[in-house]
Amino acid sequence: MADHEASKINHDNHLLLDQPLLRLPYELLRKNFRSAHFTVEKESTTLNKLLKETAKGSLDSKTSPEDVVKDLDTMIAKMRGMKRKLSTYADEETRLYKQLDARVAHLRELSDMRSVEDVKYEAWSRKRLDRLLVDYMLRHGYNTSAQALANEREMHDLVDVETFLTMSKIRESLENGSVTEALAWCNDNKKELRKLQSNLEFLLRCQQYIELLRINTQSKSVEAIAHAKKYLAPFQEQYPDEVREMAALLAHRPTNKDLPPKYRAWYSPDRWSKLASTFVEAHNKLLGLPTFPLLHTALSSGLSALKTPACHGTQKTTSSSQPGHSHTSMTTSVCPICSIELNELAKNVPYAHHSKSHLDNDLLCLPNGRVYGQAKLDEYAAKAGLAEGQVKDLVTGEVYSRAALKKVFA
Repeated sequence: MADHEASKINHDNHLLLDQPLLRLPYELLRKNFRSAHFTVEKESTTLNKLLKETAKGSLDSKTSPEDVVKDLDTMIAKMRGMKRKLSTYADEETRLYKQLDARVAHLRELSDMRSVEDVKYEAWSRKRLDRLLVDYMLRHGYNTSAQALANEREMHDLVDVETFLTMSKIRESLENGSVTEALAWCNDNKKELRKLQSNLEFLLRCQQYIELLRINTQSKSVEAIAHAKKYLAPFQEQYPDEVREMAALLAHRPTNKDLPPKYRAWYSPDRWSKLASTFVEAHNKLLGLPTFPLLHTALSSGLSALKTPACHGTQKTTSSSQPGHSHTSMTTSVCPICSIELNELAKNVPYAHHSKSHLDNDLLCLPNGRVYGQAKLDEYAAKAGLAEGQVKDLVTGEVYSRAALKKVFA
């Protein structure tokens, strides 16, 4: 009965990891709808104004028939331009709905399974692992590899390649010292960023100001002052201290030998990487994406189910550089938590909660306080070639006389 319960699939827990799978297309649909609505409103206002002026001029005989025809041609051109834009939005909407259908179908496959022993569950889990790998590679800039894996597995509708490619392009431009793409992205998402109280646009404008001051010429100083009046002054109530420091930078140029630390930090080249991180954080928050890769979340869950206090022990043998406990034991298999690859990732996850405890028979306590079964100690002593009457700690490798051991009663 216990084995049956352990193998039973908990669908709610599975879906916790897959929330972004459905949320991102929904957020992109909302954004696409807002863009289409803005285009219709803007172009309609312009067309209505032009139509009203043309009709009024024609009725009052103030506009010649040739000018009326020219205005009508202009309106037709504008309407065709609006149609092209709306066609683009319609194509994007169709693509997103196709993604949603594929993702709902993918999750529906899981709802039809009841046990991890189901033959279909292995294939479904493999597909989810591929999705997590693509997500991880896209977040870390391995775009070509991510696209190749998505194409090979034929799962393009289950991953968000286009979204992360756009993010990666803007992040790389910031790391290379350009704010143009990031400012364009902020302009497209101005209202949403304002609701999130993001300071990304302000920091980008500050960086533009700093780069003007870095050149340290009279013309650039004048340009920097004009830039500050236009783009930094509106943020004075939100970020008063930062705006004052920006003003003070006019008197603290990077060439000054006695530049105070707080002003030197503004000129630091490391600010570009900080801006890139701030952009990625704002981008993920805007689209409802988790801060960390989903692969890390999945690994942390699995590691927590296996982690024990011995996995991050401080004592190691001289025969191995691997952390933890499993490499010292000749009777146990290698522990994943103790591997070099996963040990660091598992440090901050909680220990496993086991509802059942398993104790060896004839427990013996070593002088160092560790407890083992007698059969296990005898087996390990024989394999280690110890003299009769001696035992060896399976973890620390310390050798003790059998007479020094104490019987433990459970």
